[in-house]
Formats: sequence, structure tokens, C-alpha cells
Amino acid sequence: MDHLDELDRRLLALLREDGRAPVAELARRLGVARATVTGRIDRLVASGTIIGFSVRVRDEADPLAIHAISFIEVEGRSTDEVIRRLRGFPEIIALHTTNGGWDLVAELRTETLGEFDRVLGRIRSIVGVVNSETSLLLSSVLR
Repeated sequence: MDHLDELDRRLLALLREDGRAPVAELARRLGVARATVTGRIDRLVASGTIIGFSVRVRDEADPLAIHAISFIEVEGRSTDEVIRRLRGFPEIIALHTTNGGWDLVAELRTETLGEFDRVLGRIRSIVGVVNSETSLLLSSVLR
């Protein structure tokens, strides 16, 4: 989808807040018909704007999980292909483009250090990734 209108943005904001909200509740909060909400969600999924639905778990509920930030440098014009490949990694909970010395910033989450090591190896083996730097997140002091 090339263009999101105000209703699309408001719908996405509500889904970010509660991805399990019933269509009827979304429609009521947006002031539109349920069929409008269903149609918008279907269109946003079909266009790739919504790439999936997931569960967010409070950090304290899984205190042993490994959380990290990975800065990734991409070679030349391969950014789109690298992003496409990284979207398939379930361990990447967020991916951002950025300016400065790094091209991408990935937020990672794994259950074990072994999984963490393997995902770093998989990231580094993607054709087009020329450098990366990763830092473990020890504790969250502000969210």
C-alpha cells in the first residue's frame, strides 16, 4: 500500500495497542462499520503493511530471555533484499532503517545464549551484510 489515510493510521494504532481487539470494538472506537474495519485489515494484510500478528510478553514474565540490539551494515544496494531476509527471522522483534554508520538496527530476543549465537551467525551469513555489532540489553530502566 503506497498511501495510508487517517483511518488506516488510527486503525494501526489501535491494533498496536491491542492486536486482539474485536472488530466490533475497533469499529466502535473508530466510528465506522465493522465491514469497513474488516476490509481495511484485509487490505493492509494483503498489501504487506501488516506483516503479522504476535504476542508481546512483559519482560519480567520471562526474565531469562536474551535481549539485544544489533547494528547492521549493508553492502551497496542490497538493503531491500537483506530486509526481506531478516523479516523471516522470528528472533527479530523489530527492525529499523537508520542514518549514520549503520544501515539497520535489529532488536533481538532469544531463549538461550546458544540460540543467540546461532541467530547472529545467520544474520552475518546473509549476502549483503558486511558488518555488524551487537550489544546485549541487561535491564530496562525506562520503557
